[in-house]
Amino acid sequence: MAKTMTNPLSGDQTSGLWVLLLTVASTVTTLAFACATPFPALAAIAAVYLRPRAAVPLMIAAWVVSQVIGFGFKGYPQDADTLLTGCAIGGAAVASALAALLAAKATTGRSTPIRLAATYVAGFVAFKLAIALSVPLIGHADAALSVEIMVRQFVRNAAILVGLVALYRVLTAVGVPAASASRPVTA
Repeated sequence: MAKTMTNPLSGDQTSGLWVLLLTVASTVTTLAFACATPFPALAAIAAVYLRPRAAVPLMIAAWVVSQVIGFGFKGYPQDADTLLTGCAIGGAAVASALAALLAAKATTGRSTPIRLAATYVAGFVAFKLAIALSVPLIGHADAALSVEIMVRQFVRNAAILVGLVALYRVLTAVGVPAASASRPVTA
């Protein structure tokens, strides 16, 4: 049975708390999976559970942390190509959030699993499309667009989404205030 707590936080503060918690969770996955930040998974959970205006800040926070890890701790080269790649990934992360928000709006009133699936697929497709569109600028992302790699990333991000949803449910069960989505969330 979930603990009942009075939530002293406003809706914006609760969303900010969840942006922080999900950024920390993203950091763990970034470290565990060699800087493969799960942007489509984050986009889906943000679109379904958070206020819409929290989705883009979550993507930016997760992107900044992934860049700090990559450049600060993993020794990414500090050259124009790598910086452009990082910027392309940041743009793709924001595109992922925006697409997931559109899918969330289109699936309002549906069950949470349907909404999570729709927002995840929309976020993943938008992320990959944004990366594909950046290939002329960065020149080497086409390897990340191979079918084999995309399938592996799709499955890995889906598994991470399941983990993030489980984390959300555990944390809310122990008393962390639930995020205040402006759209109804159903079972």
